[in-house]
Amino acid sequence: MSTSTTASVSTHILDTSIGRPAGGVAVQLAARSGRDAAWQALGGSATDADGRCKDLPALPEETTHVRLDFAVEPYFEKKQADAQQDAPANRDSGPFFPEVAITFAVKPGEHYHVPLLLNPFGYSVYRGS
Repeated sequence: MSTSTTASVSTHILDTSIGRPAGGVAVQLAARSGRDAAWQALGGSATDADGRCKDLPALPEETTHVRLDFAVEPYFEKKQADAQQDAPANRDSGPFFPEVAITFAVKPGEHYHVPLLLNPFGYSVYRGS
C-alpha cells in the first residue's frame, strides 16, 4: 500500500502463448533512492495460479527507482516438460529470455501495477492500473 512518502508495486504475468496466467514464476524486488544509488534487494515472491504477486515487500521511503526481476526460464522449462509428455517431438532449447528485468521510476504516494505479457520469444510490459 502506498503512503504519502512511499510508492507501492504490484505485478502479474500473462503467458500470451496460451492466453493464461503464468503461475509459479519467482519475482524479486529491488529499489534504489536515486539514479546513482546502489540497488537494495527487498525480497520477493512467486506468482500464484492467477499469475499475481500479492505479497511483494513494501518500498522504503525515498525510493525513486524499482526493479522487478522475473525468473521465467524455470516456468518455461516446466511448461515444456509438461508439453513433451503429449508431443515428445516438439523440443526446443528453452526460452530466448531466461529472465526479465524491468526497471522503472516511481514517485511517493503512487501505486504502480506492472503487468508482464510473456511468451518464449518475447515480452511486453506496461504501467497498468
